[in-house]
Amino acid sequence: MKILRLVSGTAAALALVTGLAAAQPAAARDRLSPGATVALGALGGLAVGAAVGAAVAQPQPPVVYRAPPPPPPPVYVEERAPVYYERPVREVYVERCTTERYREWVPGWGWEHRSRRICR
Repeated sequence: MKILRLVSGTAAALALVTGLAAAQPAAARDRLSPGATVALGALGGLAVGAAVGAAVAQPQPPVVYRAPPPPPPPVYVEERAPVYYERPVREVYVERCTTERYREWVPGWGWEHRSRRICR
């Protein structure tokens, strides 16, 4: 990298000297000859290019490995003892039901089959 800077600096100095050597005497109207104007433009371009190149060529900071933070300490939770309670006893009534079928005389109609439910 240093060699490249040395070469580019040498090239810039050579371009400046060549530009100044080729300069003709200045005219009274603008105080700069066309050769000097070209040399100044080239020198300005080289200066801007060198500044941009130096900004781009900055060494990158080294990559630093950052370890993740340690895990939080374990949390111990004490479980509560189960709570037992007695449910109230519900009285259950068991009905024994049967269906009884019988025939009944219906006046004007005749015998009719009927059923009824009998629970004890």
